[in-house]
Amino acid sequence: MSKASSPTSSNTEAQLSPLYPHDLPGDPQCPKCHGVGYLRVDLPLGHPDFGKVRVCDCRAGQINQQVRQRLFALSHLDELSHLTFENFQPRGRVGLLPRQADSLEHAYNQAQQFAQRLEGWLVLQGDYGCGKTHLAAAIANFAVSLGVPTLFITVPDLLDTLRFAYNDPEATFEERFEQIRQAPLLVMDDFGTQNATPWAQEKLFQILNYRYINRLPLVVTTNLDDQDFEERIRSRLQDPDLVTRVRILAPDYRNPTADFGHPEMSSLDLLHNRTFASFDLRAAEGLNADEIRSLEKAFNAARHFAENPQGWLVILGPYGTGKTHLAAAIANYRMDHGDPPLFVVVPDLLDHLRATFSPNSTVSLDRRFEKVRTAHLLIMDDLGTQATSPWVKEKLYQLFNYRYNAELPTVITSAESLDEMDPRLRSRMLDKRLCQIYGITAPPYTGRPEAKARKSRRATR
Repeated sequence: MSKASSPTSSNTEAQLSPLYPHDLPGDPQCPKCHGVGYLRVDLPLGHPDFGKVRVCDCRAGQINQQVRQRLFALSHLDELSHLTFENFQPRGRVGLLPRQADSLEHAYNQAQQFAQRLEGWLVLQGDYGCGKTHLAAAIANFAVSLGVPTLFITVPDLLDTLRFAYNDPEATFEERFEQIRQAPLLVMDDFGTQNATPWAQEKLFQILNYRYINRLPLVVTTNLDDQDFEERIRSRLQDPDLVTRVRILAPDYRNPTADFGHPEMSSLDLLHNRTFASFDLRAAEGLNADEIRSLEKAFNAARHFAENPQGWLVILGPYGTGKTHLAAAIANYRMDHGDPPLFVVVPDLLDHLRATFSPNSTVSLDRRFEKVRTAHLLIMDDLGTQATSPWVKEKLYQLFNYRYNAELPTVITSAESLDEMDPRLRSRMLDKRLCQIYGITAPPYTGRPEAKARKSRRATR
């Protein structure tokens, strides 16, 4: 039969976790600790809890209140108190694609279930503005309402808090570090936006590893893909026995027309006025019947594709014949229907991929390339105008081959003939099961003859 005894103060200070305050007295009338506030259970040598100090029940309530206050002081939940489950839109804004709305609703349901249980880890992945922080804050606010000590903190702020602790007269670094990694519920927002120094990587690993070993509840939000995590952290985040991972496909609610987190890659903003209504079939230019027919066929094919994007659409023809106009019209039509595609000019696309080699790049080549090749609708304008090199050829082949095998909707325009193209690309475009090819034989657009005549008359006056 074990018995309780009060420890000496020196042993108490040495063995209590820095998470718990040492300055609260116990109840003087308590028969267990006699007012000390702590006790040690007399256990056999070799028992895993032998020699450990425990908080007496008479003091536990006060400690829990102080823990809640200390963790809340480190958090910014007072600024996020308005982010709750009640004001979250599970299906998102009007106009989301079904798969986008479904992913958002799934994340909402998983977050609610986690908040009710507070067991395991929940990882919310998705681009900026998709609702990750709202759901994470809703979990934290719900836990706080139940009296659960909760630390909600963005990862850059977490690291700053640790750095400042080196010069903080009120808390040592060790105390602050233990407060974070031992928090009963820890919510780490914006994982991946931190400056990834070796020190930062090591501290984050230590926090995650401690919570992994002790199975402490954790919520992580991130815009990183799996391959972008440091290897040791990735292995823990992928444990299916502990971790529930949810990817949100919804676009940024602040900028719903952004191309899935990479609006800088798209040229569509410059072509917003290129629509089917503004496309000129050039009936007044004196084109022959075959030239007009080639324009009409390409126009009708583009309009049909825009209504139901399936397979590949390839539009060939000389410069200035309307290929880019039709490609942009498809993109603008899908944009107006709440389904923004990724519209890229091929030389610009390759420049964006090369830019990831810069030491200052915030995104890896693999991640950016994955965004392009998996885009639900990709429109590639001006294929063939890029400078060729073995690297360029390989990237274009990888892009074409992936979308060909996955049968992802794709639009391609080019001034090259099929015979001039890389045979590997040409062979995929010649698959009639997947691809439709339309050639515009009309000469470059020069304007209406009557408009040119008016301009000539004005010039002679």
